[in-house]
Amino acid sequence: YGRHFNPTVYVLGRQIAAYEGAQAGYCTASGLGAISATLLQLCDTGDHVVAGRTIYGGTYAFLHDYLPAKAGVSTTFVDISDLDAVERAFTPRTRLLYCETISNPTLRVADVPRLAEIAHRHGAALVVDNTFAPLIMAPIPLGADVVVHSLTKFMNGASDHIAGAVCGSTEFILRLMDLHTGSLMLLGQTMDPQVAFDISLRLPHLGLRMAEHSRRALEFARRLADLGLPVGYPGLESHPDHALLQQLRHPDFGCGGIFTLDLGRRERAFEFMAKLQNEHRFGMMAVSLGYSETLMSCSAASTSSELPDEELERAGIRPGLVRISIGYTGSLEQRWTQLHGVLKDMSLVA
Repeated sequence: YGRHFNPTVYVLGRQIAAYEGAQAGYCTASGLGAISATLLQLCDTGDHVVAGRTIYGGTYAFLHDYLPAKAGVSTTFVDISDLDAVERAFTPRTRLLYCETISNPTLRVADVPRLAEIAHRHGAALVVDNTFAPLIMAPIPLGADVVVHSLTKFMNGASDHIAGAVCGSTEFILRLMDLHTGSLMLLGQTMDPQVAFDISLRLPHLGLRMAEHSRRALEFARRLADLGLPVGYPGLESHPDHALLQQLRHPDFGCGGIFTLDLGRRERAFEFMAKLQNEHRFGMMAVSLGYSETLMSCSAASTSSELPDEELERAGIRPGLVRISIGYTGSLEQRWTQLHGVLKDMSLVA
């Protein structure tokens, strides 16, 4: 029966587990389906979670609003880069530490080995969302217990399917699929086999795609930084986590295909994106990422809109921060000419 087991979905799970260095994996109908199933499987009523403050808005809402109301599970949000704060947040009921390898949208890098040490010292699991960094980082060999993905993004690469995945030990995946208490089995996050087949066909060129996304993102970030603009990208030496990412990443796939540009005000951010999309065909305003075309979003008003204003400020998500997932269509110089033209048109550069 497909809700419990499908061979095509099973094969895709094995492929992704191999990419992640995990014993096993299984796929879901969405990234949030993978995240929610994992968190519910690891926590019982009265348990506690420590989570990074800067995470995808849907994950924040699930931890901050849904789990306390529906399951009696509480969460303490911390700056994941402040390891002392992470340690202090643990309680006797903490069951897991949750973070993103490269945070959405501020692009801070998680020190997975040290976070794993903290979690394991307290008898908790480390769960890592690796959506922004497939192939670039492999959290499980670095010490994580579970890795989740939104396959919708880089893994799939075509922005035509919503999908997710959970990777971990064989024992954990079997728990998720248990007929009586398995979150994947009983909550219905079932992946369609046709979706699994399509994504499986795209995985062989994931490495080529990630390398080109990263190459272009680094070049754009360098040029924007040279113009004195407030660009964020972990491949830049000026980024606070540059050295950490160099230590943890695979050398062949760069530093990721996403960079940010702070336009200051929300209105300015939307004007910038509208000009790029409507006047220059540089990319599209969309909340997704990892597509062949460039996708742009104002995070505070989109993928992080679940966070209240005070949490946005504490997370470092400014009102005019634009997240740019750089594509690989057109030549790099053609796309740079388009971007630079808008910067000049808006008097952001001379």
